[in-house]
Amino acid sequence: MTSSSGDDAHLEAHLRTLVLLRRVRDRIDREHASPLDVEELARGVHLSAGHLSREFRRAYGESPYSYLMTRRVERAMTLLRRGDLSVTDVCFTVGSSSLGTFSTRFTELVGMSPSEYARRARTTGAGELPSCVTKEVTRPIRNREAPAVGVHLA
Repeated sequence: MTSSSGDDAHLEAHLRTLVLLRRVRDRIDREHASPLDVEELARGVHLSAGHLSREFRRAYGESPYSYLMTRRVERAMTLLRRGDLSVTDVCFTVGSSSLGTFSTRFTELVGMSPSEYARRARTTGAGELPSCVTKEVTRPIRNREAPAVGVHLA
């Protein structure tokens, strides 16, 4: 069975889009602490912001902004476990420009506020586990809110 040239062109276009989306995701992973927005990310791969957002969500199940905030929260969790920076310092270190937005997103993903997370990390000794174990156990939850109760750091 052979595919038509229209199907081939559609597949090629889809694959090109996936390559561009992977570049955007890789850039977010590398530059999450930089001031990034969807328009800037879209310009970097020569797509419109709306098209990038739709295709990114279709490919990865969340918007580019949500993915960026998840990366920032993951980094913030590491810094808060370390314990040598305030929540405000962590917020700005990971690239957030609003403490309120950062705290809201952190709480949605982790199930507790950044200050509560830092306090629990200090009292439970979460920093004593190998970092690879701590990172996996404390990974933020994407695409749904974290449970309000029963959250453990390790």
